[in-house]
Amino acid sequence: MFTEALCCLSILLLVQCWTLLCQPAVAMGISVFILAGLLVHCVFLVSIFDIYFSSPLVHGMTPQQTPLPPPAKRLVLFVADGLRADSLYELNSNSTPRAPYMRSILENNGSWGISHTRVPTESRPGHVALIAGFYEDVSAVAKGWKENPVEFDSVFNESKYTWSWGSPDILPMFAKGATGDHVYTFCYTAESEDFGAQDAAELDMWVFDHVKSFFNSSRSNQTLFSALNEEKVILFLHLLGIDTNGHAHRPNSREYKENIKKVDEGVKEIASMIDNFYGNDGKTAFILTSDHGMTDWGTHGAGHPSETLTPLIVWGAGVNYPQRVTSQKFEDNFLKEWKLENLKRLDVNQADVAPLMASLIGVPFPLNSVGTLPLEYLNNSAHFKAESMFTNAVQIVEQFKVKMSQKRETTLSFLFTPFKPLSDSEQINYLKKARLYIQQQKYDEAESTVVFYGFAFVGMIIAFFLLIQTCPWTYYIYCLLPVPVWYAVVKELPVIQDLATNLLSHNMVQSIGFIFICILGIEILVFSFFYRSTLTLGLLVFAGWPVITQLWTQAKTSASIWTFLCVLLAIFPLMPVVGREANIPLVIATGLLTLLISCLSLASLCKNKNKYRNNEDLKVYFYQMLSIALSTYVVSSTHDSLKNKQGLPLLNQIISWMTLVSSSVLPFLSSTFLFQRLFSILLSLMSTYLLLSTGYEALFPLVLSGLMFVWINMEQEALQHYGLSLKPKLAVFNFTYATDITQFRQLHLDDVRRSFFFVFFIVTAFFGTGNIASVNSFDPASVYCFLTVFSPFMMGSLLLLKVAVPFVLVSCAFEAIQVTTQLSSKSLLLLVLVISDIMALHFFFLVKDYGSWLDIGTSISHYVLVMSLTIFMMLMNGLAQLLTTQRLQLSRGTKHHST
Repeated sequence: MFTEALCCLSILLLVQCWTLLCQPAVAMGISVFILAGLLVHCVFLVSIFDIYFSSPLVHGMTPQQTPLPPPAKRLVLFVADGLRADSLYELNSNSTPRAPYMRSILENNGSWGISHTRVPTESRPGHVALIAGFYEDVSAVAKGWKENPVEFDSVFNESKYTWSWGSPDILPMFAKGATGDHVYTFCYTAESEDFGAQDAAELDMWVFDHVKSFFNSSRSNQTLFSALNEEKVILFLHLLGIDTNGHAHRPNSREYKENIKKVDEGVKEIASMIDNFYGNDGKTAFILTSDHGMTDWGTHGAGHPSETLTPLIVWGAGVNYPQRVTSQKFEDNFLKEWKLENLKRLDVNQADVAPLMASLIGVPFPLNSVGTLPLEYLNNSAHFKAESMFTNAVQIVEQFKVKMSQKRETTLSFLFTPFKPLSDSEQINYLKKARLYIQQQKYDEAESTVVFYGFAFVGMIIAFFLLIQTCPWTYYIYCLLPVPVWYAVVKELPVIQDLATNLLSHNMVQSIGFIFICILGIEILVFSFFYRSTLTLGLLVFAGWPVITQLWTQAKTSASIWTFLCVLLAIFPLMPVVGREANIPLVIATGLLTLLISCLSLASLCKNKNKYRNNEDLKVYFYQMLSIALSTYVVSSTHDSLKNKQGLPLLNQIISWMTLVSSSVLPFLSSTFLFQRLFSILLSLMSTYLLLSTGYEALFPLVLSGLMFVWINMEQEALQHYGLSLKPKLAVFNFTYATDITQFRQLHLDDVRRSFFFVFFIVTAFFGTGNIASVNSFDPASVYCFLTVFSPFMMGSLLLLKVAVPFVLVSCAFEAIQVTTQLSSKSLLLLVLVISDIMALHFFFLVKDYGSWLDIGTSISHYVLVMSLTIFMMLMNGLAQLLTTQRLQLSRGTKHHST
């Protein structure tokens, strides 16, 4: 199943790419130490409440309300505290209903199901989920789940009037947070909630009696009578008797079951009285549910099904009638036990009840609600359902927008990364599309539910079979992972059809040839993990690319340099693994060569006076050249000192560490013009890389970066050759101004070749100077300019930094190619991930669990390596964007010029 997930993930990535085609961080007294220790531990103790128990709620959202007339004027909410789903739905031993009235409702008048609660299964969290639509604010734990640590919106607050009767532990929290004076509470005394009382059902009788008295008194109170006849009215009856009897006598007791019967009779009387009061106008909706269940031993708070499964019965105005079905499939066997196999069961999450109530009476959805409107409970037009779902979606998006705004304001700009699937443009696109579907009366498209629930059902079936086989939890991950991936693929089915049509429109020979070349290229990459020399073969083929594609005639100079550097780079995989023999003179020569190239480049830059550079930029390059010279000196001096048994000179060590630190800062001070920023990155990385080199590998990043510069130019020629775009002026191209999505072009088949080049160069950077997966390839002499005292962690970190330098060079070049070829980074990166995943499939099937330990270990390391490489490439992509686009301004006199 894991293989299937990996495979279909590749398909998904490819599909997303094609979608883009279709859509152009001393001495001290002992007492002092004790006091300090106590203080530190107290801080740590208190810190968890600040870290883990701070409120996640946000404020400042705009209320969202369905624009169409609601089906109900008023809603009556019965919450039977502590009522388990099975205790209500199951039949007595003589096959008679335990709650006859509610049984008749779900069989003849309304819809029913199970409301799935979340932990903690306590009264306050349950009521908050039901009435406010969000799962308990964790900061409420400090208030014992009773007080409001942060005020929140609720359906009661959004109503015109709400009258509530019941426990003093529940009702005040919804009245306290309400705006204005429209939520009224009528509570019995706290002393009435006595577990030792003779019959806790009297608590529920108190509620029913006071509701009856309330309505009777309204007939002689014109103000109250008028208010009761307003629209958007809610009547809330909190029934605590069942919970109290459950704690005192257990849910299987006679008292608990008798309490359910009394509640059933009370609900029947109240519903009949209300209908009569309003003249049976058919504008009243009723909901009966529970805040949580209860274990067989009379407790609740955890996550046992007896605590999390609660009943939900809805009837009246705007509610669907019972739906007859021939069969239903659920993981449990409740339908058969309850004799309800033929009545459609509509399960919901507890927070979904809040948007259901808001939709029925036409009030704004609670601002902090995360519930999803359960459409199957509604008996209304498709237009009303679509508008309600649209309102629900906008209400949730409003929370996301406020949360993202707060996060942006409290995070450094270069550390803040927006969630791209819900960027401002994507939000607008989704909402516009949904609104367009509604206007075109394409309500099914606006609701989008069928496919999702189909795959959710498949996931439940898989989980059920794993459960009955008592499989390890890891099996759930392996087997369920393909479900959401294939769901995403199926959602893009039209795009897949367009992709197939596009491929079939090409010449058959060309299509087969293109596919063959892609397969051959990937196989070469796979073989390179076993034989480094395979990379040489690939680079030699790359050398002939301009001739094969006729780019030779278009740009002879660039093509010649490309061919030369490909051949030069092809020599490195044939060299022995780094660390076998030191060659310090070659490292020094590389430093001098880098200085020479820097001087020539600087001279060329100085010719463009006052146009594309300024004095501040030149200072940065002088500092970097000085750093290269110092690195070259330190390498020579350090190895001479070590050779003469004189140890590491302190001055050399200081210079080395200062070079390492400065090299991470200086690129951000340079100009963001393309070649200037890339050259600055090269100089900074080379100054550090020289200090970590002992032989021929010092030349590797220099040759590699030279090839990368030429690659950027060659891609521009290729872009023009295929007529995809006009050739931009790279000399004046600025990374900072290269993010205009309106200028991005569509994908072309040649972009597959660009993505393959990137993966090949990444692998070359990985294995070009040795198989770094082997510990034997690490030479401690590489870090002697920084330290000579054995320190595994520090040495390992420096060696990993050395390994990362070629990756950064390739990634920055690829970032430049993405923006200069006017293609979104997402497009090419997805193609890269497709290629990487196909490679991963190879190594997945090559993993061995037999043979020598060497064979087994090698097969595992290769698979881990290629999977890590995939993740690493994504990280490098983000680092490359940071290195190329961000600039630190240290002087106000610095100016940017662009044409």
